[in-house]
Amino acid sequence: MESQFESEKYKQAKKRIHEIKQFYKHFSVYLAINLFFIGRRIYKDINRGDSVIEAFTDINNYNFFFWWGIGLIIHGLLVFGAPKIFSKDWEQRKIDELMRK
Repeated sequence: MESQFESEKYKQAKKRIHEIKQFYKHFSVYLAINLFFIGRRIYKDINRGDSVIEAFTDINNYNFFFWWGIGLIIHGLLVFGAPKIFSKDWEQRKIDELMRK
């Protein structure tokens, strides 16, 4: 019985590590792609005659960064912060709670 429990804990830990690894990959791709595109847009703005300050403060250069960032924040909350409301642990706690009544 204990080896089954250990095996289940191992599977859960492995799944958790996979989720964290996926988030870090997502974050790395987010940084690389957005730095490239923002840099490219700023470079184009400067070549069109904008000053460096105007190019850096043009909010249109950061739209993609912003919206993808919201998705990244949601992903991070799901992996690290937000409790899994309807997870297996939640189900078990509710069953225990209802059985005590």
